[in-house]
Amino acid sequence: MNDSTAPDLAPRVLIAAFQGWSDAGDATSEAVQHLIKLQKAELLHVIGGESFVDLQLQRPRMYRDESGRRTIDWPDTRLYGTVHRPGQEGAAAPAADADAITRIDGSPVLDLFFLPGYEPGRDWENFADEVVELAEVWGVDLVVLLGSMYSDAPHSRPIITSVTAEDPEVRERYGAERSDYEGPVGIVTAIEMALEAATIGSLALWVQVPHYVHSAPSPKATLAILDKLEELLDIVIPRGELFAQATDWESNINRIAENDDDMTRYIRSLEEARDDALAAETTGDALAAEFEKFLEQDARGEASAPGESAVQDQALGQDQGQDQGQDPDPDQQQGQDPEAPQR
Repeated sequence: MNDSTAPDLAPRVLIAAFQGWSDAGDATSEAVQHLIKLQKAELLHVIGGESFVDLQLQRPRMYRDESGRRTIDWPDTRLYGTVHRPGQEGAAAPAADADAITRIDGSPVLDLFFLPGYEPGRDWENFADEVVELAEVWGVDLVVLLGSMYSDAPHSRPIITSVTAEDPEVRERYGAERSDYEGPVGIVTAIEMALEAATIGSLALWVQVPHYVHSAPSPKATLAILDKLEELLDIVIPRGELFAQATDWESNINRIAENDDDMTRYIRSLEEARDDALAAETTGDALAAEFEKFLEQDARGEASAPGESAVQDQALGQDQGQDQGQDPDPDQQQGQDPEAPQR
């Protein structure tokens, strides 16, 4: 792992997203573009798409530049970041723009890099090696790979996020989990494994997008990505118009569902399953905490009498009003694969 920063200092972070299989609802690509605009990041490097992308699937786009000339925009993968020019070294950090990404204390963030691109149609290993080389050249300490997948998630509930990492130190520092998934994967996993071989820390941040909503983008999922990035990196990310866009997105789906009884019933079933799963999870966590406390007290000889145990009180409440044998958590069903084939 690169050691360009001390443990108590902010790491140099690269945030990457790739259009294609791991970009349901355009959630990840929209998130990265939003960050690039906020940061006023400049183009630093281009990984040409012609060697990796099937141009019949990812068609280049033609547009006219400011002078009216025709220009082709190729499906390349581009690295963006803040440029430190000569004369800036040792100078006082500029005041942060009101709409810029900042630290919690309001100071500007200067060590963020962004890598929007397209999932290659071939030669994944070489493509992953190029990403690793970029991380090494720019002294990146942590790569955050974004992914979004379609799932049985109700649009009216908070978007579920998951964060995984292979490196135990990275998991401990960022509160990530270790994925035990086995099965088909996308380019995100190939890059993760290449980074791991190069001892560069990485996190995979995934969000769930309602599979019955086929319109893109999905601003609510993009917001969930930005929320989690704030938490992971201890930064402040202005949301701009995303809040209003997410509200409109949800309202439009509600209007469509009002005129479709089948869709309304289906959404309601997803909502009930989600609510039941969260209630069961909360109750289980509370019982586990109480039981752990009971064992600690018992080890010190301070345990209360069995009839006075809070664990028994909660268990009695469960017997009277709750059933732990409810339907399985649909999110855990979907959680079998952060990059599961889209429905």
